[in-house]
Amino acid sequence: MRINCPICGDRDRREYYYQGAAVTLDRPAPDAEEAVWEDYLHLRENPAGRTRDLWHHEGGCGAWVVVTRDTVSHKIFEVALAADVKGAAR
Repeated sequence: MRINCPICGDRDRREYYYQGAAVTLDRPAPDAEEAVWEDYLHLRENPAGRTRDLWHHEGGCGAWVVVTRDTVSHKIFEVALAADVKGAAR
């Protein structure tokens, strides 16, 4: 799989470190039950199909990017700097 970094251009995915889904998770209250914290820390969605993921271009420019891709075909639809995506969500 190749990811088109907005700064460096087309790069192999081995230059990147996958960070997980690009969504905001609702952090439990500090005094929440242990089972609630267990779910928060360990249970994540693992959908087949289109996702938005956060990747770190660790072996390149160090940018954080949001990659919209299909987890089945590995087709990449869009790559954007995370700072730009965060700013657009406001």
